[in-house]
Amino acid sequence: MNRGVRYFDTAPGYGLAEQLLIDWLAIKTDDTIKVATKWGGYTYTANFNPDAKVHEVKEHSLEKLKEQWQVSKQLLPYLKVYQIHSATLETGVLENEAVLNYLSYLKNTHHIKMGISTTGANQVEVIKKALDVKVDGENLFDIFQVTYNLLDQSLKEVSSLLQKENKTVVIKEALANGRVFRNKNYPNYNDMYMALERLAQVHDVGIDAICLQYVAQTIPGSKVLSGASSSEQIQENLKMNGFVLSQLELDELSGFKVDGTQYWAERKALQWN
Repeated sequence: MNRGVRYFDTAPGYGLAEQLLIDWLAIKTDDTIKVATKWGGYTYTANFNPDAKVHEVKEHSLEKLKEQWQVSKQLLPYLKVYQIHSATLETGVLENEAVLNYLSYLKNTHHIKMGISTTGANQVEVIKKALDVKVDGENLFDIFQVTYNLLDQSLKEVSSLLQKENKTVVIKEALANGRVFRNKNYPNYNDMYMALERLAQVHDVGIDAICLQYVAQTIPGSKVLSGASSSEQIQENLKMNGFVLSQLELDELSGFKVDGTQYWAERKALQWN
């Protein structure tokens, strides 16, 4: 907060994150704070046990939406954005009229923006479908939280369309779940590692700031989520605001994109804690 961060994104699937934010906001009187949360994509069930067989349960039903809203509404009046967590074509949530109608009711009743978050190699297809969702003749979704980074640049396929439709884009996984940092398990990214390390030296910042600034400049007007887990990491992330990448540097970094299938196969194989 003291460093200017005012947009906070959470979800019931992030362990205790949503409840911690609810408790924190109970002692705040700052109307510049904006909170986004999610429903239905994932309910955290592991109870912080790394050996749990099931870490989260995904369900995009009207029942789950109503159940989670009872918790999420405690974030009001700071709650400004409500999102479907990891909307997919497989769950049919973008065709579920009961769910869509209830989301529209929440949107209009509480004057909040409605959005989706996307995950997977077909996220562009999901975004296009969500752009066509209407309730009572009005577009339902205002905000799209999308995976975008040096490796997965698929968002560029629809970024101009989202801008034309006056939609807000929120960038998640800007550091590719840590894969932008040198890792001996990914020798195929050695050229990217060397380029990032060189640019970090040139601009006197960390690799994280280079990557965050890249996504901010290539998707103008977007909100970029930090994902930091400590005050030190936040401080390093915010150094992105102190420099600008040249067009040559942006072009060089854009050259490190990979096929979406490869990206998500690697992501699925990552160990989570």
